[in-house]
Amino acid sequence: MFLKLEPRAEHSRKMAYLSPLLAGVLTLMTGGIFFYLQGHDPLFALQTMLYTPISDTYGLAELCVKTAPILLCAIGLAIVFKAQVWNIGAEGQLLIGGLAASALAVNIIEVEAAWALPAVMLAGIVGGALWALLAAWLKTHFNANEILTTIMFNYIALNLLIFSVHGPLKDPDGFNFPESAMFGDASLLPVLVEDTRVHAGILFALLAVVVIWVLLARSFIGFQIKVLGLDASAARLAGFKDKKLVWIAMLVSGGLAGLAGAGEVAGPLGQLVPQISPGYGYAAIIVAFLGRLHPIGILFASLLMALIYMGGEMAQIELNMPLAITGLFQGMLLFYLLACDVLIGYKIKFPWSGMDTVTSRVEQQ
Repeated sequence: MFLKLEPRAEHSRKMAYLSPLLAGVLTLMTGGIFFYLQGHDPLFALQTMLYTPISDTYGLAELCVKTAPILLCAIGLAIVFKAQVWNIGAEGQLLIGGLAASALAVNIIEVEAAWALPAVMLAGIVGGALWALLAAWLKTHFNANEILTTIMFNYIALNLLIFSVHGPLKDPDGFNFPESAMFGDASLLPVLVEDTRVHAGILFALLAVVVIWVLLARSFIGFQIKVLGLDASAARLAGFKDKKLVWIAMLVSGGLAGLAGAGEVAGPLGQLVPQISPGYGYAAIIVAFLGRLHPIGILFASLLMALIYMGGEMAQIELNMPLAITGLFQGMLLFYLLACDVLIGYKIKFPWSGMDTVTSRVEQQ
């Protein structure tokens, strides 16, 4: 046998933090090999994907634009994943949030009052939260598997959105395009940097990072959620109401995803279109685990994921690669992360060489 895995006496805390870095390095190496096989200079191709998009001020602003929805969805998923509730429905909750916000915004286009924008954002939060609570209700009352229900809700949400832009929310003056009317100025998020698209949504995302960090690290509710995730029986024995905690976790997660959707339609888009998300809710699942479910880790992982989105678009323009390159890098990152996470509980041993474990050497460095 070339190598074997030897169980550790206890999980390695160092490998838990090294695993995302190792996964990132392996993704870069595999990406370089892929570009070489496609006839491109690997170093130039990786530079085109990972540096060129943020080589100027406008690129950095675009990075913030794409980071905001990913970060909001991922930080919400950290709550539910901490409670061992597997909400895969951030994408659907984002779409419903955008749909609810748009339904209000297109009916108050002429309104110039200051309450318009808060009302639009609140509609998005409520829409996303209610969509998530449907899955929580099915889980707590019928013991339905939340992985299956939230995935199915994603498809229902997408079809509801498509129906809406082809029907009740379709712009009558839009030359038959499937899109809503442009929102009124009072319903749009303010631009933070002139001549860019970066909007106040990134501030909501950064505020959410702080709030969720305080919730998880400093509040009794956060403590109960973590105990529920570590040992549900112990949580019940301690008197924690597990169903109530599931509802709270899903409420927060869905609300933040809904805010992300509202931020997209009231921010860079300014209207409801079928393509309000290129899969931000799904990418947020990778981001949450890549960031080790820690708010700061999720912040950096969100920046990386946003860069991969921008890099995919740049590779399409500069290297004539298909846009699917974005999904390829996301998939490789998730694959290597899951593979490297095995090293948290196991050591690699080479029986033929008499070497000590590789992972022990990595940890000693």
